Amino acid sequence: MSGDVSPDPGRIRLLVAVGTDKHPFDRLVDWLREWHGEVADAVVLTVQHGHTRAAGLPDAAPFLGHAELQAAMAAADLVVCHGGPATILEARRHGHLPIVVPRDPARGEHVDDHQLLFARRLGAAGLVALCESRRELLDALAAGLCDRSRFTVTVDADAADGRRAAVRRVGVIVEDLVAAAAQRPHQPWWRPWRGPGPDGRRNR
Repeated sequence: MSGDVSPDPGRIRLLVAVGTDKHPFDRLVDWLREWHGEVADAVVLTVQHGHTRAAGLPDAAPFLGHAELQAAMAAADLVVCHGGPATILEARRHGHLPIVVPRDPARGEHVDDHQLLFARRLGAAGLVALCESRRELLDALAAGLCDRSRFTVTVDADAADGRRAAVRRVGVIVEDLVAAAAQRPHQPWWRPWRGPGPDGRRNR
């Protein structure tokens, strides 16, 4: 990646983040590759593509370090991402209403359907712009090119306590979804590791 986050007058800066899951997300990247070929003069595209092929896309990298991702989020006008809770929270923290295309396990994009269920909950609450089809994604991108303010949210930079509460709420939603899908006891994913418990098993 170029690492250049300076503004480019007249062009929309679009960040695409598919996360780090081992499953490829060819569907999203292929949609964006086709779309970008039609709007390349109007868009500066940055793509974090993970284990997905990204041939033909400019400024593409499989993974971004934390600082790089923060810089890309801060510089972007629009953010398109998978349905990962951490990515969605980071996008909103940087003032974006993320355009979310959740991974679909029926297409080999994830191990289960918790991204679909989670993204649908957030979409119904107006916390993300949910896109489950190519047409929905293209419509959202067209709207963003016309008026990027439609995909911004107000951020209180001092609301650290509120952010921690939001992370906890997201953790509860995700663990409930995963537990419902697996139908088995589970440990909340957001609890810090506290060492072995009385039975010698690891607690998180």
